[in-house]
Amino acid sequence: MEETLKILVVDDDEVDRMAVRLALTKADVYMELCEVSDGNNALSALQNTNFDCVFLDYCLPNQDSFTLIHKLRSCEIKVPLVILTAQGEEKIAVDLLQAGATDYLIRSQLNSEHLVLVLRNTMRLYRAEMKADLAYQQLKESNEQLIRKNQELERQRQQIQLQNLRLLEASRLKSQFLATISHELRTPMNAIIGFSQILLRPKFGQLTNQQADLVERILNNGKHLLMLLNEVLDFSKLEAGKLELKPEICDLSKIVNNTVGEIRSLAEAKKLSLLVEIELENTLVFNDPVRVHQILINLLSNAVKFTEYGSIKVEVKEITRNQLSISIKDTGIGISPQDYQHIFEAFRQVDQGISRKYPGTGLGLAIIDSLVQMMGGKIFLESQLGVGSVFKIELPRQISLSPHAGDNTRDNYSWNVGSDDGIYYSQQNLPHLPFQFNKVSLGYPDLKL
Repeated sequence: MEETLKILVVDDDEVDRMAVRLALTKADVYMELCEVSDGNNALSALQNTNFDCVFLDYCLPNQDSFTLIHKLRSCEIKVPLVILTAQGEEKIAVDLLQAGATDYLIRSQLNSEHLVLVLRNTMRLYRAEMKADLAYQQLKESNEQLIRKNQELERQRQQIQLQNLRLLEASRLKSQFLATISHELRTPMNAIIGFSQILLRPKFGQLTNQQADLVERILNNGKHLLMLLNEVLDFSKLEAGKLELKPEICDLSKIVNNTVGEIRSLAEAKKLSLLVEIELENTLVFNDPVRVHQILINLLSNAVKFTEYGSIKVEVKEITRNQLSISIKDTGIGISPQDYQHIFEAFRQVDQGISRKYPGTGLGLAIIDSLVQMMGGKIFLESQLGVGSVFKIELPRQISLSPHAGDNTRDNYSWNVGSDDGIYYSQQNLPHLPFQFNKVSLGYPDLKL
């Protein structure tokens, strides 16, 4: 062995200590040897010096080896211990191994070869145990750190959960406030609009041109404010889940043409061409005409607002027998790709500045997106800056009133009836419909696919 080892021999018999010393010397062990005759001196030596191995007589005067091993462990002194025992005392050696000794050596077998072999094995085993203890200690520390981190994460999770609850409550109160204030403001706004319309009627007196112009401005601004209030109120209802669709059989082409007629004057004022192209074999749909109109008026208003020159085109087509598409194409300012993901978010506008060129609440597209989803449809956007935008809506011909409104993959609808009283329709009554109503309840119907 090339390294110099510090070895302690603990034995009350001088002859036995000499035998160990001679065997180690004969084996050419590079060592610093220390010899003591009792347990107290051994404990003192081990407390002051780090030894690589200890040869310990199993029977010491005034203190047995069990007591010494126990003291070493109490002082957290870790060192390889080789018990020196007599022939026939192997059981005591085994008990000492269980108490904490590393190996044992029978004195009658004490020779240089056997001693070196035991020494090598003892130190190898001890070092392996030290590595295992170190790994265990590191694992224990890592586990404690993990526990602390988990506790910290749990505290953070609870804080986040509490913050989420506060945010939900704040959102609820905000929606409630918006709904209340919008409702309260609509009453005086309707009065302003109504009185303005009355003042413009000739039978209530002839106004001068200047007075008529001022009243018309009051009327137009009142209508604009009422539209904004209605948007806020609709959004509050959508957030609270209180907005309900009221579907009925209606003519989609009439809804489209009427809506385009409402917006045409605004387009003509900006010298924009407004085109309508309807390619439907069957124009009847089962949907909420008010909400379909709201979707169209919002999209068309945006198209006119963001288009300075060129054209706006409305296309209505049949995708399949039970699926329709409505597209609004414009040659406006367009939308950059990085704004695509935010365009349908509430209160989000591309231009967020106070002095922005294009006013509005930023709720129109958010409301449209929610309404289209309620109808079981989808909305798509294609746009290029400086070229224009295309908003395309795909809707089922018959929307469902079931909780799974988006499931329109099945073809036939039937109505559940709450009572025996009802209105009957047949294919002969509604020849243009590609489907048949078996029975319609006078109460709230539950569409069942």
